[in-house]
Amino acid sequence: MQYGLIMAGGAGTRLWPLSRRQTPKQLLKIIRGKSLLQLSFERLRGLLPPERIYVCTKKDSAAAVAENLPEMLPQNLLGEPEGRDTANAVGFAAAVLGAADPEAQIAVVTADHVIEPVERFQQSLRLAFEVVSRDPDALVTFGIVPTHGNTALGYIHRGEPLSGLGEKGAYRVLGFKEKPDQATADRYVESQRYYWNSGMFVWRASTVLRELSTHLSESYKGLMRIAEAWNTPAREAVLAEVYPKLPRISIDYAVMEPVSRGKGRAHVVVVEMPVQWLDVGSWPTLAETLPTDDHDNALDCGMLAMVDCDDNIILSRDPEHLIAAVGLSDMIVVHTADVTMVCPRREAQRVKDLVARARELYGDRFQ
Repeated sequence: MQYGLIMAGGAGTRLWPLSRRQTPKQLLKIIRGKSLLQLSFERLRGLLPPERIYVCTKKDSAAAVAENLPEMLPQNLLGEPEGRDTANAVGFAAAVLGAADPEAQIAVVTADHVIEPVERFQQSLRLAFEVVSRDPDALVTFGIVPTHGNTALGYIHRGEPLSGLGEKGAYRVLGFKEKPDQATADRYVESQRYYWNSGMFVWRASTVLRELSTHLSESYKGLMRIAEAWNTPAREAVLAEVYPKLPRISIDYAVMEPVSRGKGRAHVVVVEMPVQWLDVGSWPTLAETLPTDDHDNALDCGMLAMVDCDDNIILSRDPEHLIAAVGLSDMIVVHTADVTMVCPRREAQRVKDLVARARELYGDRFQ
């Protein structure tokens, strides 16, 4: 049986102060009146019924996630006691689903991306499911066709076409590349043999669990304990005892990269995903989804008065609060009920440092 898993555990600190602990970025209705999580669920709904779509999130966000997705079955919400990175999150889902369905095939997708057109996304997922149906040892990742040399993203090096499926866009993977410098990124794009690494996957639950047992045995043993207790009265106690002790590591470092180097019994396949793809991880990327005025100001606010302002990002959640600016350029201004943040666009990646500083000064009040 085919399943979908939406990874929705991110904190989204670089979108602070709009994104908070109880309302992380994936729950904010910032894209055409919908949240990123809702858009992710809708993309999967084109392929799978609601009863086969699961969400993995932090337990303290579970109620907000359930409210955000009224169509989701309550029992399909997998709540992590605390975040332990993606190797454990995908292993958690694979262990639970694999115990109930030994033939489970899982599409692992993100909750913080804008992906269009949806039809191409769904076509790529169908191809990935076809790959793992034919080849149980395949771990499929998705490669976004790059539009430019982006130094903020990792890359996938494409190898030979997969027999019988190459014409559809399935290839062997030669390796994963870390975030490159500009010259290297440009060379990757020019070669037409590299993709942006999407962080999305399709695999059999049994295959990824087997590779976790090889490459991350401590997590595997703990996740198996959780799966064994899942349908018993001991579920919550075992989950609370075991999960926070699992080693914190991403699925890329724990499994995908070692497997791509020939370690383990599986192999990595990349399926091309020719879509417009935006990882909404910072204010400048979110600004790409906002309307702009004649001076290239990206705006999402009510009352606004500006004189000689260009290339700014201005957002307010108070329709009765006036944002007024004179001679402002290349700045980010975000106003919420309890925080007003001002930051140069070039410093957008340091917003997470500002969150840490606010915690030092005021504890969890503004988290």
